[in-house]
Amino acid sequence: MSANRTDAGEVYDCDVLVVGSGCAGMAAAITARHRGLDVLIVEKEPRFGGTTARSGGWLWIPGTSLARAYGINETADAARIYLRHEAGNNFDAERVDAFLAAGPEAVDFFTTQTALRFDMPLVFPDYHAEAPGGTQGGRSMVTRPFDGRELGEHIKNLGAPLPELTVFGMMLGSGKEIIHFMRATRSLASAAYVARRLSRHFRDVMRYGRGMTLTNGNALAGRLAKSALDLKIPLWLSTPVRELNVENGAVRGALVTREGRDIRVRTRRGVVLACGGFPHDVARRKAMFPHAPTGAEHFSPGPTGNTGDGLRLAETAGGRVEDRLPNAAAWVPVSLTRRKDGSSGVMPHFIDRAKPGVIAVMRDGKRFANEGNSYHDFVQAMMKAAKPNEEIAAFLICDHKTLRKYGLGCVPPFPMPLRHHLRSGYLLRGPTLQALAARTGIDARGLADTVAEFNAAAAEGRDPAFGKGSRAYNRYQGDALHGPNPCVAPLTDGPFYAIKMVIGDLGTYAGIVTDANARALDAEGRVIPGLYAAGNDMASIMGGNYPGAGITLGPALTFGYIAGRHLAESAA
Repeated sequence: MSANRTDAGEVYDCDVLVVGSGCAGMAAAITARHRGLDVLIVEKEPRFGGTTARSGGWLWIPGTSLARAYGINETADAARIYLRHEAGNNFDAERVDAFLAAGPEAVDFFTTQTALRFDMPLVFPDYHAEAPGGTQGGRSMVTRPFDGRELGEHIKNLGAPLPELTVFGMMLGSGKEIIHFMRATRSLASAAYVARRLSRHFRDVMRYGRGMTLTNGNALAGRLAKSALDLKIPLWLSTPVRELNVENGAVRGALVTREGRDIRVRTRRGVVLACGGFPHDVARRKAMFPHAPTGAEHFSPGPTGNTGDGLRLAETAGGRVEDRLPNAAAWVPVSLTRRKDGSSGVMPHFIDRAKPGVIAVMRDGKRFANEGNSYHDFVQAMMKAAKPNEEIAAFLICDHKTLRKYGLGCVPPFPMPLRHHLRSGYLLRGPTLQALAARTGIDARGLADTVAEFNAAAAEGRDPAFGKGSRAYNRYQGDALHGPNPCVAPLTDGPFYAIKMVIGDLGTYAGIVTDANARALDAEGRVIPGLYAAGNDMASIMGGNYPGAGITLGPALTFGYIAGRHLAESAA
């Protein structure tokens, strides 16, 4: 790699330019560099990590050596059957086969040659485990916690986790760690664990200004950054790409802006677009999100810098954006909150909906879905239940006992206080269901009838209306210590509480159309030489559905690996 100044201005030469520093971009850069190519990563934000840094850090990749270590020896056929069922008419056999073949290979490469490490719970079911090809576990893995001190001074440039998913600014590891925090007042072992974890966090804050035990997506971004640093891959922050260099139909680099200077990056092999999709591109949301007719009726917890840059760059080079998926993004219900610094916060509702004693209703007071289903499925049910020309919103409802036991949204369980959330209006309270209905604008008669009907069966652990707790994924997110149904309990003890939910996303599905090697294709399906896409910039292989935990990061790591491998094996 080299930098020089010519008549055309400042020029930087390398083999590969990677645009974006999330999982997909880092995976492509690390793979290409490990195979001998000169690589440059540019990131338009002042911190690296993108959506990955604030994600859950889960990856869905079937057939890995991690699964085999647990005795789970599935063939690619089962996963292919499952993905075909999930994608329906949008099943892309060529890219799915590439993912299933390269995914296990990518995991082995990263876990043996880089700082990446994963843990796989014995049982984490697919979101539709009962569907053909679905499984009770062995496909979803989570990034192992990482000591941020290994990043040295670069820790200050790591993207922060989503504040709404932290406790005192501390990231909670998915799975067992969250369970310990929820059971801290009911289990001595959990209380001791929480005390140790908090003590370590506060010591780190006093010494380093932040917690150093990175978990979830922050651990994934940190481990990838450590791997890139070990390979001495340059990473330019605050460096947006202005345009691609296209010569005779091939992409040969890009014009970037760094520290107020325009730099022409010339690439010998190609450019990889991994800019995080378009969750904050209002114009494209307006065109592709049916619930957002003006583009503003959508609230994404993703980084605000994810404004569709990669998609627009690809289109200028002749690339095509997939616009035929039934869902243009991975939907999640979110609630809107006000942070202590006055900024707006977006809280994704992942697990609270499945807890016993929690139901969801529309403004008519009626339930509309199995609350324990996946967030993507739940939002689709919200859309279908909404009345024409009304805001698409639902309310989570619970009683006092349930709220203090499990928490709800941003509201933590006992012994943490509630007053801040009540004062801000985030949490709404009423001594009776009728009073709560008046506070929320929910139809009082509809709410009372719904709770009465639900309670009659819930006392026996049943939900004949929607079958909450009938699916493996429901039960996994419920309370295993509550019986007979880990997801169902009556709402009996006032006061009663509500939190309003609207529609957000965990990443966009409608991305750049590519082939099995992650190469961008034009409108006629021809390869655009020198242009690759991965992560949320690439059209999802899931066909608009959400099969299991990690279906964005699993393909992001895999197709980043595929792109880096292909760049190393063949000239543009």
